[in-house]
Amino acid sequence: MGASQSVSEKSIHEFLVKDARGREVSLNTFRGKVVLVVNVASKCSFADANYTQLTQIYSTYKEKGLEILAFPCNQFLKKEPGTSQEAQDFACTRYKAEYPIFEKIRVNGPETAPIYTFLKAQKSGILGSRIKWNFTKFLVDEEGHVIQRYSPTTEPLSIENDIKKALGVA
Repeated sequence: MGASQSVSEKSIHEFLVKDARGREVSLNTFRGKVVLVVNVASKCSFADANYTQLTQIYSTYKEKGLEILAFPCNQFLKKEPGTSQEAQDFACTRYKAEYPIFEKIRVNGPETAPIYTFLKAQKSGILGSRIKWNFTKFLVDEEGHVIQRYSPTTEPLSIENDIKKALGVA
């Protein structure tokens, strides 16, 4: 499904994605959880702050119902050049990421991953629906609907209050 195609899905829970090893994962697994979806890139200048803060946020709120879904993407100046498994190893080893790191995907263009077609259709950004850069974030409620979209320069800790509100712990 390309970026220009219509979206019939009503929530992220209707999607199947692949993990870093290529195994299918139903996002229905995350029904009832608040989810932060992020396109990540290990070689991006935003990687250190984002991965560090994503790990902090996840450690603080995973027991309260937060999940972070990280999707490596190599579309922006080739900042995620390795394999999906290498992207996962990087996040888990260097930043102690315990949240899922999925298969590398495309977030713009005719080969956009269906989950990103859906997310972009739900909340546009400053450039319209296109993803501007690595570490664009989407906060999704327990029902699988997008609450908010955040720019790549928005650091995870700066949206902590929105996460707390979505979790009902604000």
